[in-house]
Parts: sequence; structure tokens; C-alpha cells
Amino acid sequence: MNKTFSFLLFLFISTFAFAQKNKPNIIVIYADDLGYGDVSAYKKGTLSTPNIDKLANGGIRFTNGYSTSATCTPSRLALLTGNYPWKNDKAKVLPGDAPLLIDTSLITVPKMLKKSGYQTAVVGKWHLGIGKGAIDWNKELSFSPNDVGFDYSYIMAATTDRVPTVYIENRKVVGIEESDPIFVNYDKNFSGEPTALTNPELMTRQKWHHGHNYSVHFGIPRIGYQKGGKTALWNDEEMSDVFLEKSLNFIENNKKQPFFLFYALHQPHVPRTPHPRFAGKSGMGPRGDVILEADWCVGEILKKLEAEGIDKNTLIIFSSDNGPVLNDGYYDEAVEKLGNHTPAGGLRGGKYSLYEAGTRVPFLAYWKGTIKPQVSDAMVCQMDFLSSFAALVGQQVPLTDSQNLLNAFLGKTKKGRSNLVIESSTRLAFRSGDWVMIPPYKGAAVAKEVNVELGNSIDYQLYNLKSDLGEKNNLAKSNPKKVEQMVNDMKQIVGDKYNFNAHPLELK
Repeated sequence: MNKTFSFLLFLFISTFAFAQKNKPNIIVIYADDLGYGDVSAYKKGTLSTPNIDKLANGGIRFTNGYSTSATCTPSRLALLTGNYPWKNDKAKVLPGDAPLLIDTSLITVPKMLKKSGYQTAVVGKWHLGIGKGAIDWNKELSFSPNDVGFDYSYIMAATTDRVPTVYIENRKVVGIEESDPIFVNYDKNFSGEPTALTNPELMTRQKWHHGHNYSVHFGIPRIGYQKGGKTALWNDEEMSDVFLEKSLNFIENNKKQPFFLFYALHQPHVPRTPHPRFAGKSGMGPRGDVILEADWCVGEILKKLEAEGIDKNTLIIFSSDNGPVLNDGYYDEAVEKLGNHTPAGGLRGGKYSLYEAGTRVPFLAYWKGTIKPQVSDAMVCQMDFLSSFAALVGQQVPLTDSQNLLNAFLGKTKKGRSNLVIESSTRLAFRSGDWVMIPPYKGAAVAKEVNVELGNSIDYQLYNLKSDLGEKNNLAKSNPKKVEQMVNDMKQIVGDKYNFNAHPLELK
């Protein structure tokens, strides 16, 4: 009897170990403000990204890959929760001291994967809030990535151009000392603390163009006010190396079990501060240089997977939170040194825009030996990771807006979504089949400070993307029946999130 029990126990343990070993590792590499034309595999721009191209040429290059939103916080919320971000009224670009945006009761990608035996980590840009308000950055932090499914986190709270300019490892600010606490405020400055306005001589590395004239750190003006914490403040030029090292260490420490790594790059978001190894290498100024830096980081991840012998058991998804922007608040020659490069890749608009360049982004799926190299026109979205990864590991998830597109992500079909609601700053548009419809919106047509077309018009806009990828020919007036059909289809999804009654269709 004991021998039988021992054999069954051994069989169970062996089977469990085999199942765990054969579950693929999953790495999502998420760039920040990288455009459709910034990846050279898309053959739109002039910048060379050889390591990212390895993913594209060795896996699937999606031509219809989308974030949900044209700004970062909402896109990240959708990726991790599988829900449209516009359903959450607080899903906007957050300050650095915002409370946690993700409801801790929700299922998330890391929570779901943990149930299937995965170790989970987020490294890099977070920008989804921490705590519940009135944060004391000098104590253990509650309501962090560790409360929504991540076993390990090494992050910045928001963005590189927002305070606090410190790293957070799990629930503690890295390097903070009791004798020199850090304080953060987004409403008013601390008495006697210098800013870019009062002490412009402090801006030794970059100067602000718009919106970045508060506290200055590392010679760069930021958004928000900050005081103290000198030993904890980051060095911008070393950030890529720091985040890469933490990611490589996580892979090293978890190579014998399935893991999920959300590697959230900070490039090419402003302020663009490449390590001296990459400064001047692109010929396009800091924006081009940090894209080369990000490409190098991708190459180092690939080398690590191969060195550890787990490259054939790792699914890698590469994408960006939204489309490109050149001048986003600093004088860094992104416009002046652009040359013939086309970050938007021929698409209209960019970051902040309802046009295609706002949300149609580089989107690659790579799994060495499993995914066959190909180009796919399937419409896929980052919001679909939850249901698709769940199908991959045999988990059931509650009904969300996420769709199971696993076969599309694995290259087994070129059928993806039939439609998608896209969003920018609470404004919504609707992609269905080859068509996109943008309802009327008041407001400026162009955001002058960043020189991006926003998609606002007093008229309905309708474009056939198959024949007019650059959205130059508005067909709304010549095809009112199609507009009506898309409006009705969009109503079924968005409900009262858009007031169509305020903009009635006038069918001829």
C-alpha cells in the first residue's frame, strides 16, 4: 500500500513538474510612445531597429495591432484588466501621486497567470497609481503592483517627466534614508525649493518647451514638486541599464518555472536621456538615440533567454502604449533632426489623436520554433491579452471586453477582432472591418504645442482604411448609410458614454 501511494505521489509530482516546465514563459515588452514607423521591420521609417526586427521577422508582424488608447495610463489599464478603459472615469493620464487605478478585486493578467503557477513581475514604467491618496513615500507603500497580481515589481510611479523621480521595489522607495525623507506635491511647491521658473540655470541637460517647469532633477525640469530624498533620486541616463538588469535577474531567478514578465520600457517618452553609449548614435537627436537604446535592451533579453536555454519556451509580445509624438514638452531637437524618418509610418495623427497613428502601433508576437514567420492583417488589441493568455495556460476568466485571439497571436489564423472602440482623452471612435468612424467633437483640430491632429471635427468622419490608410478622404457625406450602421454598432458597445443625440445624423 505504501509503495502504491509512493508511486502515485511520485507520478503526481512528476506530472505537475512536467506541466509547469512546459507552460511557456510570457514576456510583454511595452514601449512608451513608439510609433508604427519607428520599427524598421514595418519598412516605413529610416531608423534601424535590428533586435526588434528579430521578433518581427522571426514571428508575426501585425499590421492592424492596436492599443485601446492614444495615451499611456488607459492603455496600460486595458492591457492588464482586459476591459475598455473608458468605462473607468478615472482612467486618464495620472499624476505621480495618484491612487491605484486598478480595483484590487478585478482579475488581471498576472493574477490569472499566478493561478496557473506563474511567477509574475513588472519592471519599468507603471503609471497606474499607488496607494489610496496622501502617500507617505518614506514608509511601506500599500496598493501597489503587488496588490494586483505581481510577485515582484521594480518601477517608477508614473513617468520620467513626473515626480517622484525614484525607483520603487515592491513596497519601498529604493535608497530612501530616514534622515532625508522625500516629499511630493502636485498642487503647490515646498517653501524655498527651486523650480525651472525661479532657477532656470538648474536646467543643465534639457529645457522645457511647455508644461514641464516645476521641480528640476538631474538638470531636467519635471511635472510636479519634489523635496528631499537625495540618496533615492534616479540618474536618468542609467535608467535603461537599471530596468534591464532587474528584468534579466528576474529571468535568471525564475528560469526553472513558468514566469510572466511585463517589461515596460520608458523609451521614447520624454525626457529622452540616452546613456552615453547611445548618445548621438542615431543622428536624430535624443529621440532616435533612446529608440536605439530600447532596441539594444530587447536584444539583451533575447540573448539571456537563449543563454538560459528557454528561448524556445518563451512567448514574447512587443508593442507600444500609444503612437508617436515629437515635441512633447522639451527642447530636444526631435523635430529638427527628424530628417526623412516617419514615426507615424504614413498614418494620420499621433499620440493624443483619434486618428490611426494614435492607437495603431507596432505589434509583434514571437515564439521561437512555435510561431512561423509571417505578416498578419488580423485586427488585434492589447486588451485581448487576458483572454488569450488564459486560453494558452488553460485558465477560465470572467467575461470582460477581452477576446480570445490566441490563434491569431500564434499565427494559426488571420482572423482577429471584428470591431474595436478606440479612445483618446475620453473621446471615442469606432473601428469596424476596413472602416473607422469618428463622431463629431468640439475642440481644436490640432494640438499646437505637440503639433498633432487630434481628430476633432464638427462633422462625422468616415474612412475606408483599406483604400485610404492615411485617412485623407472623409466619406461620411457620400456614404451616410455606412455612418448610420457604424453609429448603431458603436451604440451597442458604448451605451451612454457618447451622446449621439447631441450630434444627430442627417441622412440624405
